[in-house]
Amino acid sequence: MNNPKARLRARNLSIASLLTAIGILIPLMMPAKIVIGPASFTLASHVPVMAAMFFSPWMAVFVAIATTIGFMVSLPVPIIWMRAATHIVAMGLFALILKRYPAILEKQWRLQLFNLALAVLHAGLEAIVVVAFYQSGAGQIAPAAYNSLLLLVFFGGIVHSMVDFNLAYGFCKVLNKIYAVDLLKKKPARVN
Repeated sequence: MNNPKARLRARNLSIASLLTAIGILIPLMMPAKIVIGPASFTLASHVPVMAAMFFSPWMAVFVAIATTIGFMVSLPVPIIWMRAATHIVAMGLFALILKRYPAILEKQWRLQLFNLALAVLHAGLEAIVVVAFYQSGAGQIAPAAYNSLLLLVFFGGIVHSMVDFNLAYGFCKVLNKIYAVDLLKKKPARVN
């Protein structure tokens, strides 16, 4: 392959495919998992799609779509599929922001502020899905449990998202030492 654009497309497709495979395997095999009703929190389950954000917005969207389909095939729980589908919007949008403003990566406080904003949107979208799911009558839950579930999905989702984003960032920084990660090609001036 002498065409650099074709080589880059093949590279990105390969990376997206590997991240998708990892994204499907993590929820199936990870022992560190908390499941409370329709809420599930699996450590590192967002790492592949969040790692894709450091390559390109399109890769983040591709991995989010593919892992959502993977959940549909492997887990018979529609609310989890719907929550996974929110990653298409959250990760795609925030990957665009990262691409547009790569200086976010230059300071730790900026990175963590970005991480918090992503986590709030991510958890907020998942909470909206839970509300829609139960308000539509697709699932049954006691009213007291419903409020607890919403709080758990939202606040637990924020913590889960922030931890996974930091894991994804760390993974990409290590990967960047041996293989160029698009947003990390230029080393940040200094991370505080």
